[in-house]
Amino acid sequence: MKRSGILNRHLAGALAELGHGDGVLVCDVGMPIPAGPRVVDLAFRAGIPSFADVLEGLLDELVVEGATAASEVRERNTPAARLLEERLPDLVFVPHDELKAFTTGARLVIRTGEARPYANVLLRCGVFF
Repeated sequence: MKRSGILNRHLAGALAELGHGDGVLVCDVGMPIPAGPRVVDLAFRAGIPSFADVLEGLLDELVVEGATAASEVRERNTPAARLLEERLPDLVFVPHDELKAFTTGARLVIRTGEARPYANVLLRCGVFF
């Protein structure tokens, strides 16, 4: 049994399969999930688990070389915007419709229980060397 880190077996297994350049969408409960990518749905109740908790846990385990979020998050969800800007220095903002179009190329979608708008980010995996 794992002692620490991500304990959800479905999520831990999906993360282990990722490679350089793969996309991981971390999203709120309202984000449309495209057909195709593997989905790990962590949503339990509105707000549980939060976008912040899931993102922080992922960033402890993943190498991220880039990220994209909806520009609308800056006005409509300032706590999520602050978190994204603090934790992802190479973050690029695009209109929400553009972000939704990008998600079709994601390899993995992680749905949180977040119920505040625009709490979505598309992470691009990097390498540790």
